[in-house]
Amino acid sequence: MIFTILAVVLLVIVLVSYLSAIIKLLNHIGGAGDSYLAKLRLGLRAIETETGHIPTEVTKLNQALTDTAGGLVVVNENLAGTITAVTNQVNP
Repeated sequence: MIFTILAVVLLVIVLVSYLSAIIKLLNHIGGAGDSYLAKLRLGLRAIETETGHIPTEVTKLNQALTDTAGGLVVVNENLAGTITAVTNQVNP
C-alpha cells in the first residue's frame, strides 16, 4: 500500500513538472507582448489594414476593365476593316 501511494505521488510530481513546462512554453509563444504570437498578430493587422481597401476598389477596376475590353473590340474591328480595305485595293 505504501508502494502504491509513493507511485501516485511520483506520478503527480511528474505530471506537475510536465504541465509547468508546457505552460512556460505556451507563455513564451503567446503570453507576452513581445512573443511570437503577438508579433504575428501585429503583422497580420498590418496586412489587413493595407489591403482593407481592395474589396471596394476591385469593383471599380472590374468595370474599368470591362469598358476597356469593349473598346478593344471596337479597335480590333476597325483594324480588321482597315486590313481588308488595304488588301482589296488594286495596285496601279
